[in-house]
Amino acid sequence: MMTIHPYQPSRFEEFDDFVAYSNNGTIFHTQRFLSYHPDGKFDFHALMFYEDSKLLAVLPAALREGGISLESPIGSSYGGIVLAPMPYKKHEQIVDALLEYCAEKGFQKIYLTPAPFFYQREQMQNIDYALALRGFDYDRHYISHIIEHGQNPQFLSTFNATARNYVRQFNKNQDLTIEFTTHTDAYYEIYPILVENKAKHNAHPTHSLDEMVKLQAQFPQNMQLVIARLNGKAIAASWIMDCNAQVTLCFYNMMLYDFEQFHPMYGIMNAIVEYSRGRGASFVDIGVSQDTKHDNPMTPSYPLIDFKEKFGAKGMLRSTFRKIL
Repeated sequence: MMTIHPYQPSRFEEFDDFVAYSNNGTIFHTQRFLSYHPDGKFDFHALMFYEDSKLLAVLPAALREGGISLESPIGSSYGGIVLAPMPYKKHEQIVDALLEYCAEKGFQKIYLTPAPFFYQREQMQNIDYALALRGFDYDRHYISHIIEHGQNPQFLSTFNATARNYVRQFNKNQDLTIEFTTHTDAYYEIYPILVENKAKHNAHPTHSLDEMVKLQAQFPQNMQLVIARLNGKAIAASWIMDCNAQVTLCFYNMMLYDFEQFHPMYGIMNAIVEYSRGRGASFVDIGVSQDTKHDNPMTPSYPLIDFKEKFGAKGMLRSTFRKIL
């Protein structure tokens, strides 16, 4: 019999251990990650799905709209139901248990935004089908771009000619270096660049400087900065995360445009793909490619997509499931 238990802090290790060994979990699904938010910022309402005493799935989530909407994720990039490998029928049972639970609690809406399927150890869409079968539709789609490098030591050959040329120019310039670092001072150094870049698009960083430093301290083995330096000066950077064994994520990319002629982002992207391959991952996720200035949030940013495609990146959907109860 499938039962649901609301998450309690006493189940912290059980929850996060399950995510670590699941088929589709990421650091964004863990209670450890979500705990960086101050108490009371969100009305968290995570769920744990059991068959008898065996944990089969977890759902990091929170309540919004006065407690009538169950949404996942809140306070992180990816959410959705985190699953152990299991037969298809159990996916239906999990969805049925979720719908029954939400009806009993008086929830009126459910929104789920899972990580794209390439984050899975074993790629499957059983849960997507079970959700659709039970009446979930799509609230929205975003286009996200990934570089699939696998274990190809010649991954540079998958970049287009322009990108390959810029990478070689960067690497030949002895005044330019790439640094991987977790030091707090580096975050203070690069954060003004990030703020300046976001301002160009009438946006703000998702994280404050203090939040980035806090997350780095919480995940010293999973997060770091990749910085391009010209004679020691930081001219570009990327904040990367080892989201799980399959995927390395570029969460922020930033650059001082006065130094664009040195092509620092090309040097950084080449270094990130080499790093990701070296740790045994298969993909670099470069994030969504939306035009944040447009009224329609699904509108793609064509210049951003053009830039990403120079590295052989392909578009993948990041979709949000919706159920109105």
